[in-house]
Amino acid sequence: MNFIEGEILFFDKPLYWTSFQLVNKVKYAITKSQKIKKLKVGHAGTLDPLATGVMIVCTGRATKRIEEFQYQTKEYIATLQLGATTPSFDLEHEIDARYPSEHITRALVDETLPKFVGEIMQIPPVYSAVRVQGKRAYNYARDGEEVELKAKPLVIDEIEVLDFDNENKILKIRVVCSKGTYIRALARDIGEALGSGAHLIALVRTRIGEVTPEKCQTVEHFIEKIKN
Repeated sequence: MNFIEGEILFFDKPLYWTSFQLVNKVKYAITKSQKIKKLKVGHAGTLDPLATGVMIVCTGRATKRIEEFQYQTKEYIATLQLGATTPSFDLEHEIDARYPSEHITRALVDETLPKFVGEIMQIPPVYSAVRVQGKRAYNYARDGEEVELKAKPLVIDEIEVLDFDNENKILKIRVVCSKGTYIRALARDIGEALGSGAHLIALVRTRIGEVTPEKCQTVEHFIEKIKN
């Protein structure tokens, strides 16, 4: 492998790791084992700490291809808890409000989800890396400051119901979407469209372009491989 000329690596991001942590661990392992003093390493699409799945990491001259990968279609498996919301729209924060959910049926879910297919406008989560006047939105949120985020256009190609637990109001869906889609924000919007609330309780990225989990490796396996 020639990491300076450029390598494109596929990883399965573990739960609780930030995307930055994964890139840093990969970069440290490469520079240490290959005795490289300076090396560019970047990823093609952030995953939240509570999400797992496909991450593409580029090294050296291959970092020029990051934007190309960022614009490829992505697929996710998302699990939503209906009837409650959190400030971050996932499990990073405690539940801040509960809503009636007894009226939500599989029929209502099947009627509602197609409304999100196609080009839609989405307001990013306040707890996100979106920049507002040079400052990350999550920094405003953590400082207790209110910030107004503008809706952005994006494309949802497919939404498929994989499972609906009517008793516990847990909805599992497959989403195929464009760059810039926040699945946490989609969960929020689906909850509102169902006349309730919702937040993510699990998220797996299952595809970027043609890259699937079967093509990915763990960071640990990669580190052992380049030691030899």
